[in-house]
Amino acid sequence: MSPVIAVIIPFLGALAIAVAAGQPRLRDTLSFLLPIPLFLTVVSVAIIRLGLGDPMIQPLIELVPGLAITLAVQPLGLTFALLAATLYLAATPYAIGYMRAGGYDHLGRFMACYAIALGATMGIAFAENLLTLYVFYEILSISTYPLVAHTGTDKARAGARTYIALLLVTSVGLMLPAMIWIWQAAGTLSFTSGGILAGQVGPGAGAALLVILLYGIGKAALMPFHRWLPAAMVAPTPVSALLHAVAVVKAGVFSVLTVVLYIFGLDYVVTLVTQPVMLYLAVFTMIAASLVALHQDNLKSRLAYSTVSQLAYIVTGALLATELSALGGGLHMLMHGFGKITLFFCAGAIYVASGINTVSGMNGLARRMPLTMLAFFIGALCVIGLPPTGGFWSKWYLVNGAWLAEHYVIVAAFVLSTLLNIAYLLPPVMRAFLKPLPEGDSAAPVRIQEAPALCLIPLLVTAAGTLVLFVLADPALQMLKMGISS
Repeated sequence: MSPVIAVIIPFLGALAIAVAAGQPRLRDTLSFLLPIPLFLTVVSVAIIRLGLGDPMIQPLIELVPGLAITLAVQPLGLTFALLAATLYLAATPYAIGYMRAGGYDHLGRFMACYAIALGATMGIAFAENLLTLYVFYEILSISTYPLVAHTGTDKARAGARTYIALLLVTSVGLMLPAMIWIWQAAGTLSFTSGGILAGQVGPGAGAALLVILLYGIGKAALMPFHRWLPAAMVAPTPVSALLHAVAVVKAGVFSVLTVVLYIFGLDYVVTLVTQPVMLYLAVFTMIAASLVALHQDNLKSRLAYSTVSQLAYIVTGALLATELSALGGGLHMLMHGFGKITLFFCAGAIYVASGINTVSGMNGLARRMPLTMLAFFIGALCVIGLPPTGGFWSKWYLVNGAWLAEHYVIVAAFVLSTLLNIAYLLPPVMRAFLKPLPEGDSAAPVRIQEAPALCLIPLLVTAAGTLVLFVLADPALQMLKMGISS
């Protein structure tokens, strides 16, 4: 097995789904089965990489001598690939169930773009250099645009325009020039332990490159380039889950971690004059987005601003520039993925089963949807960072990394943000479990009205995943240590 196969499978699957678009049964079967061979391929690659230590470097297209689109298997990227491949096992049947229940059209196009996004995610995860990451990063942006605009309403088109405009402006206007600058200065774009810029650029150039790259990676949603993420909430809920938990935003923070670790290097990044500025900008994003989330009654909007805040945790972990904080950032990429996809799955299931899409409308909902609301509660615990969910470990490492680096203000910011997480994620749970049903509903017999099985089962599986990760976090931690400590 090789990383090339992991990248090719989703693209071939997208082609097959597009060809079968007019045959709903075949189309849905292909969509349903596609994540399985991908998952098995990524697991096989992981076994080879971890067992033999072989990075499996595979050049694909050489553009100029020394610069090629190349795939490789590194521990940080392997963690991201395993996260995406695992969550796609749940996300794809959920998407089929949700889109069927919602009566959406053009499902062939939708599922083909869903598969292309999966292939692009694999390309990002297995990128050996910054050019390869950039190419697949752009494919991911373009392939998800039709998903955001899928309903075709004026609101959907406007949200999709904001989405694609901000992502392309940042990547083409900032990330691409930074990449050219680095190639000219260092003569390589390969991801290298300890970075490639120390001694190759002056302190002013290094400081400028840090700002340009962090803002150029628009998918990380640092303020003020975060508006694309709430704007994309006009999309169907499976797209929101894809954007927030599996592909797009995780590609952003994975790119930030990769750039800080392997382009700058932890030792070099702390010498740059802009490092404290960008660090505290990430902290500001973390707090400000949480405050905005508090005032969102629309459930998906509340979760969207929560994502902006949680991404800033990972960027903060990278910019603290210690091994412990970087480990916390890598772990949070994993734990937040499981927690946030559970929350979005639940939001979609609630809407499909009851038509409710606001926090204020969730009174007594647990009486009708007990399994969904239990899963929502578990997902909320994971995002908050409380046991017995995996989110506890990632926040533990982030807080300890800041404490040992003597960034006590950032420790306080982590604590404050966690309290804000509680303030905006637990009220929906409390309303659902503790409030009575609305007056008109309370007179009728209470009947269980869960979403269809294809929506319900995936959210129960991902909720269980957050609990499993609390017990089995160590394998992920050890794999991340291979990439961060080496």
